[in-house]
Amino acid sequence: MQRCSWAQSNTLMQAYHDDEWCKPSYDERYIFEMLSLEGAQAGLSWQLILNKRSAYQTAFQNFDIEYCANLTPAELEHICISFPIVKNRNKIRSVQTNALAVQLLQKQYGSFADFLWAYVDYKPIDTKRPTANLPASTPLSEQISKDLKKCGFKFVGPIIIYSFLQAIGLVNDHESQCFCRLQQETF
Repeated sequence: MQRCSWAQSNTLMQAYHDDEWCKPSYDERYIFEMLSLEGAQAGLSWQLILNKRSAYQTAFQNFDIEYCANLTPAELEHICISFPIVKNRNKIRSVQTNALAVQLLQKQYGSFADFLWAYVDYKPIDTKRPTANLPASTPLSEQISKDLKKCGFKFVGPIIIYSFLQAIGLVNDHESQCFCRLQQETF
């Protein structure tokens, strides 16, 4: 079974690739989780974040948006000290900051998913790339990054946002010979 070249390294990366990556999601909790994890990944490897994912899920109550929005500075410090996650306090605080920003967008747009999916008219961008030559960012990720920053989000630069768009399926970047792409084309 052929996968995208980036997903060959281990079973954790393969499972993420096979079960989640580039699959459209409208689930608010999952979208918030992916935004948080992509922000945590900034400057690090995705494999490192996947290795710590269960600790993140425990620390942030499975990325419950309301819970994360109401975290106090003391609770954020406890998370930093007590859980085996990336110990960057700015990244940890961004989960709370971004949860508050998500809540504002939910009030304004009905859901965070609607806010995001409206950028692509609710249809994933299918890049049909023949190889793993993926851009670091695109005009779409640059625009969404800019708009999220205006709303108060942190750790949402265009490169992070491009990975995030792939993670939640707004962009389908599976390589042309990847079994995930081939399965999609048979439907």
